[in-house]
Amino acid sequence: CPARASSAPMCRLVEHGRVLPLSMACAKMTESAVVAAVCCSIAIRAPGASSLVAHDEPHRFLLIPSSKADYAPSGPLPVPSPNPKAADMAVHFHEEDLPEGVLADGPVAVDTETMGLVTTRDRLCLVQISDGNGDEHLVRFAPDSEYDAPNLQAVLADPDRLKLFHFARFDLAAIEYYLGVTAAPCYCTKIASKLVRTYTDRHGLKNLVEELLGENISKAQQSSDWGGPELNQAQRDYAASDVRFLHRMREELNRRLEREGRMELAQSCFDFLPTRAHLDILGWADHDIFSHA
Repeated sequence: CPARASSAPMCRLVEHGRVLPLSMACAKMTESAVVAAVCCSIAIRAPGASSLVAHDEPHRFLLIPSSKADYAPSGPLPVPSPNPKAADMAVHFHEEDLPEGVLADGPVAVDTETMGLVTTRDRLCLVQISDGNGDEHLVRFAPDSEYDAPNLQAVLADPDRLKLFHFARFDLAAIEYYLGVTAAPCYCTKIASKLVRTYTDRHGLKNLVEELLGENISKAQQSSDWGGPELNQAQRDYAASDVRFLHRMREELNRRLEREGRMELAQSCFDFLPTRAHLDILGWADHDIFSHA
């Protein structure tokens, strides 16, 4: 860092709202490669660049360019806190069924991974499910699976439990065709987005997570072999992220739907989704039966 700092705007190190003396700041920064790396990245920025924040337990540091000192608050400087549930989150992997009693009451976020996009041809390989309390459960089905998963089927078919999806139409069809149950009542974040975010045509999960929640997810494993003998860590992380944010997204989308007076319209669409998925299975996937043609 010192080699680069000479040609860059000077930075100050703030710990819990207190500007540290240079000697102390240097000592603190050498304690952590993470903080030192952030120091380097901010040191080579042009004056006026936005501040960078580094979290390094047990210390929390905020690096700000000296040129921004006049804009710093007089009191303790706020440092964004990580998701309080992050330390408790875990991804659980199961074969052929969900263990009994692992989900809390209330809505569950659900997603599926298949061998392709043709439901009747491309088998169901994985079901992801989360109650929104920090853990995600992945249930994998083997190529010769009989899809006898009574615990998972009971949760999905429970008429008193709301199921949250992103692009529910596809997942509902896969669940009905392979697990033999209708996952209703349901909520689709993609449909909700299309009804209320009419200022954009970007309704993918990644887009919604970034705009509504300010977080980022990777879609690198979207096209992946979900039927292989082993799922690697990248696949498991990707699959879990597909259900990690749906509860929070629903809350924000509902606020917007209520604000724009479209909540009742959205609910009518959600209620029709199981029928739309059943039509897909029966062969009307590519034909709009409501059109004149």
